[in-house]
Parts: sequence; structure tokens; C-alpha cells
Amino acid sequence: MTPTLVLLTGPPATGKSSLADAAAAALAAPVLGWDWAMAGLTRFEALQEAMRGMDQPSYRSIGWSILWNLATAQLRRGSSVVLDGVARAPEMARTRELAAAERASVLVVATACTDPALHRSRVEGRRRGIPGWHELTWDHVARVVSGWEPPANADLHLDAADPLEDNVARLVGRLAD
Repeated sequence: MTPTLVLLTGPPATGKSSLADAAAAALAAPVLGWDWAMAGLTRFEALQEAMRGMDQPSYRSIGWSILWNLATAQLRRGSSVVLDGVARAPEMARTRELAAAERASVLVVATACTDPALHRSRVEGRRRGIPGWHELTWDHVARVVSGWEPPANADLHLDAADPLEDNVARLVGRLAD
């Protein structure tokens, strides 16, 4: 059976992690989260100092590089894998390249939340509890959303304003195809 590489992308608090968990359950696959990977580096002050001096694309590429290496290991052992993070066009393209190189199928899922009040409540009402990582604030999320360009070439678009069960059903249905 061909392994599948799933990428969940979209602004923070648009349901990526919940959907990543659902995809992982459907595929019996691990979820690799960008925030979790980067949180593992926070204990190394010299590394943090170097990263603070980077531009945003370079900083983001560190986490994606970690995820892609771990994903490659999973795909090479024949396992599907789910990536969870705020991937922009370059990361989406690289994820598709990785899947092609490893002869895996790929599904890129873009999330959004078209209801600003709901989106804000999703940020303000949650605690992720990622060791070593900060909790998100609405100001941070609003900045990300203001600069976000929804990916035109995603395979599936899901809106957090729709019921989670409906979005999970659409995602799992797409994975079954």
C-alpha cells in the first residue's frame, strides 16, 4: 500500500491540529507538528539567539526541515505521516516534492475560519500546553491572518466555521479516495 503524506496548513486556530489528529487516526500515522518541533529547540539558548537574528522565512524553514526529515523516515518505512503547521507556498511545494521523491501520495489541506468572532474565541479559549512553547494570542493570530494568502493549489479547503464533524468527514472521505 502506498503511504500518504498529508499536510494541514492554514492560520493558527483554524482546526489544523484537530484535523491532523483525525487524519492520523484514519491512516494509523504519526502527526508531526511544527510548533512541537520548534518547542524542542527552546532549551538551547545559543540556538535561540541565532534564530532571533534570522528573517521569518529562514526561521520557519528550520521547523519545516525537521518535519521533512522525520516525514522522510516514516515514508521510507512505508508509513503514512501527517504534517501540521502554517505552511506557505514554498513549504507546500517542498512537501509535494518530498512525496513525489518518496513515491507517496500527497494531500494538502488548507484550513481557514471565515467567522472572525469564532476565530478569536478559538484563540482566546484554548491552551495547547506544548512544553517550552508560548500560547497564542489573538494579536499574533490576527497578524498572521492579515498576511496570509490562502493556498490556491490545496487539494481540500476546510472552514472552521463549519462543524468539526463535517470537516473530519470530508477529510477522511478524501483520504479514502
